[in-house]
Amino acid sequence: MLKRLRPEQISLFGEILDWMLAPLLLLWPMSLGLTWVVAQSIANRPYDRELADVVLALARQSSVQMAEGPAPAVSRRRALERTVSGFTRSDDAEEDQTYFQVLGDRGELLAGDPRLAVPTEEPTAAGGVNFRDDVLADEQVRVAYLRTPGADGSGSGLVQVAETLGKRSRLATEIIKGVLLPQFVILPVAVLLVWFALSRGIRPLAELQQRIRKRTSTDLSPIAVGGVPDEVVPLVEAINDLLKRLDRTIATQRHFLADAAHQLKTPLAGLRMQAELAGRELDSGRGDPASMKHTLQQIALSSQRAAHMVNQLLAMARAEDSGQAMRRVPVDLAVITRAVVRDFVPRALERRIDLGYEGPVSDHKVRLMGEPVLLGEMVRNLVDNALQYTPSGGTVTARVLGDPFGQVVVLQVEDTGPGIPVSERDAVFRPFYRALGTEVDGSGLGLAIVQEIAQRHDGEVLVADARPRSAGSSHPPGALFTVRLRLTPGAMDADAQAFKPPPELTDET
Repeated sequence: MLKRLRPEQISLFGEILDWMLAPLLLLWPMSLGLTWVVAQSIANRPYDRELADVVLALARQSSVQMAEGPAPAVSRRRALERTVSGFTRSDDAEEDQTYFQVLGDRGELLAGDPRLAVPTEEPTAAGGVNFRDDVLADEQVRVAYLRTPGADGSGSGLVQVAETLGKRSRLATEIIKGVLLPQFVILPVAVLLVWFALSRGIRPLAELQQRIRKRTSTDLSPIAVGGVPDEVVPLVEAINDLLKRLDRTIATQRHFLADAAHQLKTPLAGLRMQAELAGRELDSGRGDPASMKHTLQQIALSSQRAAHMVNQLLAMARAEDSGQAMRRVPVDLAVITRAVVRDFVPRALERRIDLGYEGPVSDHKVRLMGEPVLLGEMVRNLVDNALQYTPSGGTVTARVLGDPFGQVVVLQVEDTGPGIPVSERDAVFRPFYRALGTEVDGSGLGLAIVQEIAQRHDGEVLVADARPRSAGSSHPPGALFTVRLRLTPGAMDADAQAFKPPPELTDET
């Protein structure tokens, strides 16, 4: 039993077969009609020639009688009837009926059947035999007629011979049978040949399908194009390109997971070591409150590092989720940035760092379509990175700038830390990369998350020195991270009162 196709699926074999057979089945009835017309024309030709011979013979006989002078009407009619019967004699009992008519110069009936109508149309063959179709005694007849010149040249006579259409119809039917009967055999054979040709033509596709099905889930090598039809080669090449990109993505994920596992080893090993140390001290009876407090502090620090790394890994996963684009809402970047800066104030005070915000409190000019949680994570990682690398007594400033042309919104985070050398500015956005020569304890995921979220929102991240570098200056250049996000006109033109920031980013939390 054939598997039923879903409504959205189509059969390539069926489509090609339909497009090949539909014209054939459409043209076949047209062929029948044309064959009937041609058969009628062919059947008329020999019988028309016979009628023409009879008309010419009657015309000659009538001319001879007119030349011999007046004669009795009865004898003239009989002579003409003998001429007609001599041409139309047949032993067939079903022979067609033949009628004739001879009119004089003044239109008087000289002989024949008076029921034959006098033609009103102009003759198509001047001076020759003409033909027309007519009705006589409720029967279709074929009429041949000839205009004869009068004796004095002032008028003209008329000779007509009419014949019923039985013989013609039988001959046309025989011709049609001879032509069409073979077609009833040829048509099914043609359909079978088309079916067989299509089956042979799409066989390489079935073989390609089997080759792909036999592959293991880990085999992402390119599909060989040998034996593949030329029309399918672009499809195979597109699949190979997809496999190549998929292989590269999987390799990146494997590398990322390996780095993540390696990075998680450090805090987890610290937790285990501190726990084992505390257990040994308790077993030996040497566990004084001071040492136990120190051990618990180390355990808390290690668990905090592990939790921070897990949160960053989750943030990276959310940033790479393509479904986030479907959940975008109008977001005020100024509200998000202020909320993030407020959350980091206690940490900044603890480290004696001046943390501040510059920009509007809330403005529709800095509103864009985005995912609030991801944008908050982006700002949080930038501020966290700046606080980590800024020494005690330094300054960190987060600012939001609107575009007077309404094209972009700019987020900047500036610090007074050691800065980032030009040679490392591309590398700092790689996961788990940390600048050499620093004592900062981190996972190396923060800036990678920032770049991923910016790209998800059609933006870019730029890094530069906060101040010009000077060879003789003792002040570090600091770092200035600039994120340019494209504004959405629909979000920017929305009513400002309609915007409601997420609960986790409001001032009340």
